[in-house]
Amino acid sequence: MRLRGVFTVGVAGALVLAGCSSTSEPDAPPLDASALASSVTEAGVVGHLEQLQTIAENNAGNRAAGTSGYDASVDYVAQVLEDKGFDVQTPEFEFHKFDVRTEVLRSGDRDFDVRALSYSPSTGPEGITARLVPAPKDESPGCEVTDYDGLDVTGAIVLVNRGVCPFAAKQQIASERGAAGVIVVNNEDGPMSGGTLGDPDAGKVPTGGVSKADGAALEQAGGDVTLTLDTATESSTARNVIAQTKTGSTDDVVMVGAHLDSVPDGPGINDNGTGVASILETAVQLGGSPDVDNAVRFAFWGAEELGLLGSEAYVNSLSEEQRNDIALYLNFDMLGSENAGYLAYDGDNSDNVGEGPGPEGSAGIERTFVEFLEGNGVAADGTDFDGRSDYGPFIEHQIPSGGVFSGADETKTPEQAQKWGGTAGVTYDENYHSPTDTLENVNRAALAKNAAAVAYAVGVYAESLAGPNGVPAGADREKARAAE
Repeated sequence: MRLRGVFTVGVAGALVLAGCSSTSEPDAPPLDASALASSVTEAGVVGHLEQLQTIAENNAGNRAAGTSGYDASVDYVAQVLEDKGFDVQTPEFEFHKFDVRTEVLRSGDRDFDVRALSYSPSTGPEGITARLVPAPKDESPGCEVTDYDGLDVTGAIVLVNRGVCPFAAKQQIASERGAAGVIVVNNEDGPMSGGTLGDPDAGKVPTGGVSKADGAALEQAGGDVTLTLDTATESSTARNVIAQTKTGSTDDVVMVGAHLDSVPDGPGINDNGTGVASILETAVQLGGSPDVDNAVRFAFWGAEELGLLGSEAYVNSLSEEQRNDIALYLNFDMLGSENAGYLAYDGDNSDNVGEGPGPEGSAGIERTFVEFLEGNGVAADGTDFDGRSDYGPFIEHQIPSGGVFSGADETKTPEQAQKWGGTAGVTYDENYHSPTDTLENVNRAALAKNAAAVAYAVGVYAESLAGPNGVPAGADREKARAAE
C-alpha cells in the first residue's frame, strides 16, 4: 500500500482477458462460498508468503517494481496459476523508475535521516544550502498559497507537516512561492518511507521527508540546512499478472486484485505479500475451471507503490464495453498487520469519513465482508476509500468495489484494542514500508481470518450477483454507470 500521494496514470496499456461467455466445461462440483472459504487455510497462504520471502532474500532484500525480485515474483505467481489451469497473461506496462544515489540532510553539526519522495527532482551531488522556513501548522499545512502569506520563502527550504493534501501539492505550492526545496515532516513516529510525488511531471523542487521527532528538532535548530537528494528518474517496464477462469460468464466478471510489488526498503510480506498470497491461494482452491455462473479474473498489480501504475494502466487500456463486463472489483492490500485491525472498505459511507460512498453495489460488498467476519466472531469497522490502493482506478470508472484491510500507518484506538486485542495508541503495522516487513512479523491469526473472508466473497459473487448484497448486472449495470 502506497503512502498518500496523488493518483497517477500508467503510461501504457495492458492485455485484456475478456470476450464472449466461456463455454469450457467445469472440472469441479458447483461452487459453495463457505466451502471455498474453509479450503483457504493459514498453512496454504503462508506457503506462498514463504516463497515471496525467499524471492526477496535472493534479490537484494526486496521485490520492488523494475527489479529482479519483482520479476521473480511475477514468474512465481504466473506459474502457480498456470499449473491450476487458468488462462494467464503477464502484460507489460511502462513506468518511471526512480533511483536515489544520496540522501543527506545536515543542520549545524548534526545529520538527519531524510528520505527522498519518489520522483523528487535532484539537488545534484553537491546539494543545496538554504535557510529553513517552517510552514504554519494550521488545519491544512502547506496546502494553500495563502499559508505562506507574510513569510519570505524565496530561496528557502520549507519545512511542512504531512497531512490533508498530497505531497505533490505541498511542494508545488511552496515552489510557486519561490522555495528551493521542501522537507515534509511525518505525522507519525518513524521515518518517512515510501512517499511519492506521484508522477515525474509533478516534481517542482527537491522534496524529502523526515520523522516527526526530527522535524521538531530541525525547527528548533533553525538557521541554514544542507539538503542533498541526488536522484534520477528513467523509463522502465513492469508486468501485471492477469488470470481468468475458463468457466463462467465473461459478461459479469468478478475481478479480484492485490499489488505484487514491495517498496525498495523491504521484502513487502505484509504489504502486500499477504494480499497476494490470499488471492493466490483462493485461486488455487477455486481452480481454473470451477462450476460458477460468473468468470473470476485475478490480477496481481505492478508498481502500486509508485502510484497505482499497474492497475491504472490496465483499467485505462480497457474499452468502455470491457469495463462494463467487470461486475465488481475486490481489492486486498495488507491482511496480516502485526497490531491488526479488522476493517472493510466503507461502501455506503456509513462512517461519514473522507471520500464518500463507493459506486452503486459497493455497500452490498461491504455487507458481505462484515457479515462473514461477524459470523466468525469479528466485529469489523469501516475504512475509507482514501485512494491509497488499487481500487482507485476501478472506482473512478464507477465499478463497485470493496475488500478487507488490517491497517497500515494509522493508530489503533482504545475502543478497537478492546474489541480486537492488540495495543491502543500504536500503529496497526510498525513494520510498514521497512526492512522488518517480514513473515516473522505477520499476524497469522488476522491473516487467516481475512484470507477466509477473501475466499468467501469471491465465492459469493462467482455464484451470483443477485441477493441482498448483490451488485448491478448486465443492462442495469451499464445504466447505473452511464448515469454517473
